[in-house]
Parts: sequence; structure tokens; C-alpha cells
Amino acid sequence: MIAISNNTYAYVRVSTRDQNEDRQLMALDGLSIPEKNIFLDKQSGKDFERPQYRRLVKKLKPDDLLYIKSIDRLGRNYEEILEQWRVLTKEKRVDIVVLDMPLLDTRRGKDLMGAFLSDIVLQVLSFVAENERTCIRQRQSEGIAAAKARGVKFGRPPTPLPDNFHQVHQDWRGKKITLQQAAKACSMPVGTFYAKATRFENST
Repeated sequence: MIAISNNTYAYVRVSTRDQNEDRQLMALDGLSIPEKNIFLDKQSGKDFERPQYRRLVKKLKPDDLLYIKSIDRLGRNYEEILEQWRVLTKEKRVDIVVLDMPLLDTRRGKDLMGAFLSDIVLQVLSFVAENERTCIRQRQSEGIAAAKARGVKFGRPPTPLPDNFHQVHQDWRGKKITLQQAAKACSMPVGTFYAKATRFENST
């Protein structure tokens, strides 16, 4: 039997401001969660200094119910997910429902065996989530390395040299003008002119 909670909340996180939270919000549709109780962060899970997450944790009271779409919304790695789960379920004494994994519903199995099974599932899923992120990063690194080997250039293309660069460079190397004068003639900061001059000399 599922216990009735006091207040129902949800936490949604996307890793960057460019990502869309609609998939997570759609999963919450029909759960009768008040809009004011849905907390959304648009930033990386690299730490827990997320403003909306902090606000949510402060509001939670014993026997409240928290919905999340997937276990990795709680942290960036195995240790952090487990720690946040411990804080929420043991210190704050709230119930958590992970929508992607019905086994992770702390309202079920309040006895010792139920809690034991829930902890085992949580640890396995936390490990899987972290391992998946590690594999994604590795595939990205391998993809970038393969692309570089094919001659693919990353980042913004270099700004073309101004028309007078070669003459100014020649005058500077010939000690006709100073480095500051050369940079000013090319409308560049001194460091930029020097870096471009060095690259130009190494390429010739």
C-alpha cells in the first residue's frame, strides 16, 4: 500500500540553458503537482550549488513526496547521487519516486526488506548512470580525435590578417617600429599581434 504524503514536489534539471526541459515536464503531467512546487534548474550537475535545488530541499518536510524523471537528476556521479538520496530520505525523511524506474518508489516496502531492496536498486542504477556518462565522454573524445585525424578543425575559424599585416610585421622585425606601434597599426592588442606574428613566422 502506498502512503499518502503531505505535499508533492518535483525537481527538473537540464545541464545547459540550451537544453529543453519539456521531456521531464511532460513526464510529470497528470501527477497533480502544484506548479509552484515544481523546481527547475538549468545548469550543470557539477555541484549542488543549484539555486532551485537548494530552495526545494529547504522546503521539504517529513513525509513530503518528491518526483524526479531519472536518478541522474540528483547528481553528476555515483557518490553524489547516493549522498543526495541519503540526505533526502534519511535526513529530510521525504519519499522519492523515480519515474523512469518504478522500483525506486520509497512509498513502497517501508519494512526493512523493502528498504534493503530499494538501496540495492539505487546503487546499481547510480553506477549505471555514472558509467553511461563516462562512456559518452569517452565516445566524444574518440570522435574528436578521429575528426582531427581527418583534418577537421574545431573552434572558431581564425580572424583573417589585416591587409597591412605583412608590411607592418616586416617593419617591426626590421626594428623600424616598436611592438606597440605594430599592434596599433594593425588595430590589435599587443598580445594578439605578437601571437599572430609568431604563428605567421612558424608557418613560413
